Amino acid sequence: MNEKKDKAAFICVKDTLDGAYPSLVLGINAARQGMESKIFYSFMGLNMVLKGGAERAKFIPPGVMGAIPGMSSIATGMMKKKIDKANIPSLAELQEMAQLEGVELIACKMTVDMMEINEEKLIEGAVVWTAEDFMKYARDCKICLYT
Repeated sequence: MNEKKDKAAFICVKDTLDGAYPSLVLGINAARQGMESKIFYSFMGLNMVLKGGAERAKFIPPGVMGAIPGMSSIATGMMKKKIDKANIPSLAELQEMAQLEGVELIACKMTVDMMEINEEKLIEGAVVWTAEDFMKYARDCKICLYT
């Protein structure tokens, strides 16, 4: 008997540390619970599925602190030290882990076209879907979160 898997979808629209970690952590955990899991990257989130994009992710402090020149570089360094100290994998490591565990990383076609991205610049294994493709998948999801 072939049992149908529950499905989960996550939408990532930010290319910052705090914008990209949640979708990956949730996507991996959904897969580990036996769910079919996909992450849809749109707008600035698309940078996360470009080669080297995960390594370029920054942390921008909220409010006026984030507007101070150089503050995001300092905050990014501090946040990466906290991530490392807590033994949390980097975004690039999490992406690899996600793909190994069956999480599909999906680039938004509209954003790819708008940003004039050559699909060869996407990380290995990432696919491109239209919004319609994503909606067809998402409508059958038990969990669909905008992270």
